[in-house]
Amino acid sequence: MGEPRPPRDAAAPRPAEPVMGAVGGPIGLLARWSTFEAFQFREFRLLWLGQLGSAMGQWMDQVTRGWLMYDLTGSALQLGLVSAIRFFPILLLSPLAGTAADRYGRKTQLIADQLTNATLNFILATLVITRHVQPWHVYVTGFLVAVLQVFQQPARLAMVPESVDRAHLTNAIGLNSIAFNSSRSLGPAISGAIVAAVGPGGSYIVQGLIYVFASQWTAQLRLPNKPTHARSSTQTSSMAAATLEGWRYIIRDPIIRSGMMISYVQALMGVPFATLLPVFARDILMVGPEGQGLLLTTMGFGALGTAFLIAAVGDRLPKGWMLVGGIMTYGVGLLVFSQSLVFGLSLAAMVVVGSSGVTAGALVQTVLQAHSPPPLRGRIMGVFQQAQIMSTVGGLLTGSFATLFGAQRTVEGMGVALAACSALIFLTMPSIRDIR
Repeated sequence: MGEPRPPRDAAAPRPAEPVMGAVGGPIGLLARWSTFEAFQFREFRLLWLGQLGSAMGQWMDQVTRGWLMYDLTGSALQLGLVSAIRFFPILLLSPLAGTAADRYGRKTQLIADQLTNATLNFILATLVITRHVQPWHVYVTGFLVAVLQVFQQPARLAMVPESVDRAHLTNAIGLNSIAFNSSRSLGPAISGAIVAAVGPGGSYIVQGLIYVFASQWTAQLRLPNKPTHARSSTQTSSMAAATLEGWRYIIRDPIIRSGMMISYVQALMGVPFATLLPVFARDILMVGPEGQGLLLTTMGFGALGTAFLIAAVGDRLPKGWMLVGGIMTYGVGLLVFSQSLVFGLSLAAMVVVGSSGVTAGALVQTVLQAHSPPPLRGRIMGVFQQAQIMSTVGGLLTGSFATLFGAQRTVEGMGVALAACSALIFLTMPSIRDIR
């Protein structure tokens, strides 16, 4: 079973108590359903609204920033570069972002980041509307926004277990997954409509207002700014030492280590297959860009449907078995997709891939947040966020292998590797079987 986990500090903050009768409005109606029961907790409602707003802003920014850069330069290369700059803050700053959240206060960090993000959006909107915007403005603000987003996520995720009781944590993370997947569909559509109607400047004004509202909701949270624990090494040691403390805990704790491994394997061997969807749509399935859009849409439906299912079933799920099963099913879905020459079968495989991806991703978050000691939770979430780097590395490898062996063989190999890794994790990390 691995080494025993150190006891948690008894002085760590207790979760907020549910407010059963004081929930009004549309969210109050939803809270009566078991799927949305975490909305009974005031602090989670506020945290969830901030999550929804921030996710919406991020997806809107991706569409608007790309359109603005291409409109200014007409260069596909610069269009790619303005997206690629997001990689470096995640690579270099994610562990430090988690340490800062534990050290200086998660609520303070989240509010400061969101207000700064709003300010950058308003500045860029002003530059666009006054016709003074230059490509370097898009690069600089894009890099700064990427830095801010790196610091927001560990702070927000670390507060989720403090906003609900333990029995509702899986439901809460399922609801967060619903917010993310809903915004992934709505954000680009809303941004595209605003850009078409009034231009990129209007979209950035809306994004700025979204972050202002998210900051207002965060400011109303009655959660401790940081865990109350005596003589914390986070405060008495250097940033580097405190960051290394988080890494050592991840390596030492078998449950945290297993969950992190699942997350990184999925990011490296599963998620990057989407970079080859244009090849499948045009050259293999012969369905063109409309078909590619349908493939992505059905994958999104699978993801959103499973997010609702996880929220509905909640803590009754056998998490350890489903973590491994989700990765295994992801690999099988990729295998089917790689071999399919029938568009309907490919759409069905995309539903399976989207569903299993959320199954593993949401449950990994539940495991990491539930089993992380409060003083270390920000740092563990910072390392979890770095899984996005593996997606970037996987994307580069996927493109290289597809050039050498073709798209179908590459996705086939990814499916086999993902299924094999899930079996290996299950056999070599027995602690994962007992995760509840």
